[in-house]
Amino acid sequence: MVDNRYATALVIGSVLSLLATVYLSVAMGTQHWYQYHSQPASNDANNGSDLQTLQQDFEAEDVDERIYSVAMFRLNGTLGLWWRCILVPKHSYWFKEPDPIMVTKCQAFTLPQQWESKYKSPGNIDSGEDLLRTYLWKCQFLFPLVSVGLVFLAALIGVCACLCRSITPTLFVGLLHLLAGLCSMATVCCFLAGVHLFHEISELPEGMDYSPGWSLFLALVSSPLQIMAAALFIWATRSHRQHYTRMTAYRVA
Repeated sequence: MVDNRYATALVIGSVLSLLATVYLSVAMGTQHWYQYHSQPASNDANNGSDLQTLQQDFEAEDVDERIYSVAMFRLNGTLGLWWRCILVPKHSYWFKEPDPIMVTKCQAFTLPQQWESKYKSPGNIDSGEDLLRTYLWKCQFLFPLVSVGLVFLAALIGVCACLCRSITPTLFVGLLHLLAGLCSMATVCCFLAGVHLFHEISELPEGMDYSPGWSLFLALVSSPLQIMAAALFIWATRSHRQHYTRMTAYRVA
């Protein structure tokens, strides 16, 4: 039997774990981790041709880091773990319109792109590999997957504990949630560090502004939720064990 206090802690921990998993999953699947705001383009035919070229290069399958980053800088782009997007006019003759209709164009990072090397000069193979940025990029891709996987493993152990009517495995559930929370925090740290290093070696357009997006904050919120869930699971397990030990000693006495 489990005391009401411990049962309440387990329920609250499960709700926090569910919320954290939903937040992290939404963050992983959206592109608003980082957003760029550039100056409005002038309405002339030459500029329209340049922007169309940027858009076509951005949507190419073999596009390198320099090309799609320039497109994001100039076209109010957004960057995520798996997606990159730009804001482009809906019509090709937009420069003739006083207020063109804008639409969002997104491209997913392919698996080879997630594992490709980053260079000291973006897109320039001859500049040499930037190992720090390369590993940061790979870690920001792997850590959220590991975090979600740990939560699902913890849920499986929790179901088995319920079927066995034992609270002892809940300790491992708490430890897995703690590791998941650390992985979520590491994801955010790797992403921010990688973006900062990328900005340092890139030529940013004048007047461009950039800031973290709501997807990043969702991932950031998921980490403390997982850690709080871990604390509740571990507390419930240890407190129940101590209570059971004292009751057993009392009955023996």
